Amino acid sequence: MKRSISLLAAMAVALGVPGLADTVLRNGRVLTMLDGPEYREIDLVVRDGKFVDDTPPQGATVVDLDGRFVIPGLTEMHAHIPVRRFDAGASDYRADVLFLWVANGVTLARGMMGHPSHLDLRGALAADEVLGPTLLISGPSFSGGSARTVDAAIRRVRDQKAAGYDLLKIHPGLSSTVFQAVARTANAEDIRFAGHVTGQVGLMASLDAGQHTIDHLDGFIETLVAPEDLTNRNAVWFGADLVEKVDPARVESLIEGLKASGAAVVPTETLLENVAGSLAELQARHEYAYLPANLRRGYSDAVRGSANAFTPASREAFLGLRKQLIAECYRAGVPVLLGSDSPQIFNVPGFSIHWELAAMAEAGLTPFEALSTGTTEPARFYGQSDQWGSIAPGRAADLIVLRDDPLDDIANTRSIEAVMVRGRYLARDELDAGLADIRERYR
Repeated sequence: MKRSISLLAAMAVALGVPGLADTVLRNGRVLTMLDGPEYREIDLVVRDGKFVDDTPPQGATVVDLDGRFVIPGLTEMHAHIPVRRFDAGASDYRADVLFLWVANGVTLARGMMGHPSHLDLRGALAADEVLGPTLLISGPSFSGGSARTVDAAIRRVRDQKAAGYDLLKIHPGLSSTVFQAVARTANAEDIRFAGHVTGQVGLMASLDAGQHTIDHLDGFIETLVAPEDLTNRNAVWFGADLVEKVDPARVESLIEGLKASGAAVVPTETLLENVAGSLAELQARHEYAYLPANLRRGYSDAVRGSANAFTPASREAFLGLRKQLIAECYRAGVPVLLGSDSPQIFNVPGFSIHWELAAMAEAGLTPFEALSTGTTEPARFYGQSDQWGSIAPGRAADLIVLRDDPLDDIANTRSIEAVMVRGRYLARDELDAGLADIRERYR
């Protein structure tokens, strides 16, 4: 099903759902994220896709929220945007992914596997020609295969900067020499680079070179062991093979290095919970119905393939250490940005961000703090706090209406009654219709 704004606007009229005109949301309990963990009983006026501090004109659409809870839209800071064009027709997987993100309250996503088609898609979303989250996008990744020489890497950086990508994606396999050339050129061209840690370089040197975000906690565990433990190893899943060799005394210098660098951490914790988890439990999740058949097979094979990498004890130790590091980063003031790596191994777009919020709470963050990792923290880190990430005049009108209080239990972020993305209000019946369409096509 093609999901253009014009089509959905027509649906909205038929269903009596507010469209893109002035909208007033009344009788909600609003968590602005600017007032701490306190709800405000305020009217929200939306005009031209933004919250405004103004009296709505006569004829504005009024929505009575009947005491429901309102939070800002959430971010997915490690996303993989399919490359199929948004106008490809009824079998357009990319349109489905965009809808699944929005239906679950993701109103901004950072694409971490770039493609030239994403440049047009980013513009179409910003112009409200397509339904989906606002995008920040990386270019095609830098890896041992795509950037083999210094000259090729330098050209690739400059080409991606000229093309208009928001950032560069670092993938494994770069040589130390090539990575340093990427870093120098990116810094000179004023384009950020982010993602994985290059094995030949290591975490601390990557930070020194100016890497913008460290995703997956890549390189963390390797930094916590003696150098000799990194030789002759059977490396698996971001240092899972090294957990028993970690020196706790090294954690403090790791955190200090992160804080001094100014880099942020995007944990993608639920990805690691999935690969070390129970296949039967993953397949039994409600959102399994929103995976195409080929991904169901591929994800199941991936989990089966990782089974030998973990025992119950090593799984507990690995995930426990990761959550300790997440909490220590947050408490030390290292920016922690919400990202689940969707769509990826059983991380169904949109649904997985709520698992990631739960993982942040399991790491020791309060519900309010967990919400901040997907709202105000990313906006602050990108220097765009005046544009999105909170509910205030001048910000993008991105929000989620919830039936249940997320500050009582972070799992209540799943109790979605409506979503607004750039001022477009999607009520529960419209969300349900889109979800039912996907489920039916994926049967």
